[in-house]
Amino acid sequence: MRVCVIGTGYVGLVTGACLAYIGHDVICIDNNEEKVKLMKSGQSPIFEPGLSEIMQSAINSRNIQFSSDLPAAVAHGEILFIAVGTPPLPNGESDTRYVEAVARGIGANLNGGYKVIVNKSTVPIGSGDWVRMIVLDGIAERQKTLIPISGSSREEKLPDISAQFDVVSNPEFLREGSAVYDTFNPDRIVLGGNSLQAIGMMKDLYAPIVERKFAADQSLPTVPVLVTDLSSAEMIKYAANAFLATKISFINEVANICDRVGADVTEVARGIGLDSRIGNKFLQAGIGWGGSCFPKDVSALIHTADDYGYEAQLMKAAVSVNERQRLIALEKLQQALKILKGKTVGLLGLTFKPDTDDLRDAPALNLIEQLNRLGAKVKAYDPIISQTGMRHGLSGVLVETDAERLADSCDALVLVTEWQQFSTLDYGKMAKLMNHAVIIDGRNFLDPEAMVRDGFQYVGVGR
Repeated sequence: MRVCVIGTGYVGLVTGACLAYIGHDVICIDNNEEKVKLMKSGQSPIFEPGLSEIMQSAINSRNIQFSSDLPAAVAHGEILFIAVGTPPLPNGESDTRYVEAVARGIGANLNGGYKVIVNKSTVPIGSGDWVRMIVLDGIAERQKTLIPISGSSREEKLPDISAQFDVVSNPEFLREGSAVYDTFNPDRIVLGGNSLQAIGMMKDLYAPIVERKFAADQSLPTVPVLVTDLSSAEMIKYAANAFLATKISFINEVANICDRVGADVTEVARGIGLDSRIGNKFLQAGIGWGGSCFPKDVSALIHTADDYGYEAQLMKAAVSVNERQRLIALEKLQQALKILKGKTVGLLGLTFKPDTDDLRDAPALNLIEQLNRLGAKVKAYDPIISQTGMRHGLSGVLVETDAERLADSCDALVLVTEWQQFSTLDYGKMAKLMNHAVIIDGRNFLDPEAMVRDGFQYVGVGR
């Protein structure tokens, strides 16, 4: 099928590359010419395991193109994905300016053939109808233009093509760091819309994935496809992320109680996770959630509830718990070192989760800010940030090139991101390089007994 993906962030680029990999004819559009040039060379502008290989394979098979030519891409695609960012505004509402601009651009360039316009961006509930309205506005603006009739002095308006497209909501459930895997091995595919033709085309598009032809385990049953209305599909995305964020905040509250009563939250999580009604995922206590999805989506859902006269108290509490949890590492540093002014603290990890280069709303940023405020010197080592030299949003921190340089002359270390590489560091050598061998395990990732044997004073969360 012919596919156009507009926006090449995490969602757009992964979606476009994976659809091309399974055999569709894809054009990915971005208005950043330097980014387009980079992608044409086969390089990914983001760090995502497996993505570069998928892109290169699709380029070699000539199933994918990268361009900034929106009119040509709209003409090419039977299915047009809107996959631009919807960053949060200060009040928690989603900024939909980019979605609006793309929808208007699609309307201005529709060529008369039937199109399925897919909301892949995480958009406020009700955006399906709103996008349809904006596309129609783009068409109307285009139709105001009079065009000359060949061989005549007369002019005519462009034909009415308003009935030749439908809008579908197809929320993404990709995890940064495993987005390629998640695309080929989804738990479910959600399609929201009221057009049988549009839903049918989307089912055809995803058929190879639904049938597990590219899955890690091809013997599994077919992927469930949930077909629902536009608003319900949009709500599913928000509700899923809000629930997972709330689950993390819950176990963090339990961890804080465990710290006070002498229980071990890792054992508690194991015990309740064996309950089939609860499950063991997202029960890892630590220093809170961050990234581009959970904070934005929970805030957007709270804002939507407020718009309709309902106070989402549980979700507000989840956000409040998370904000406090980000300071837990700071409290534990103060308990271990007392005065932080003049001390050197090293952070193991900067990104909000492992296997990504994403620093958006990362807990490390809050920790750096507060340590600077209290007069501490802050150093950090991150397997990706240290190698790539990326410093977006970073200030008040010295980024080291390896873990031993980080440990040298530190008074304490804080494990912020649970990179797998951190499980095999030479902690015995690192302890000897430090002024005080203290480690705050902000993700309960390390073995406490092994750390003590290596010479550390080990402090976990809820342990």
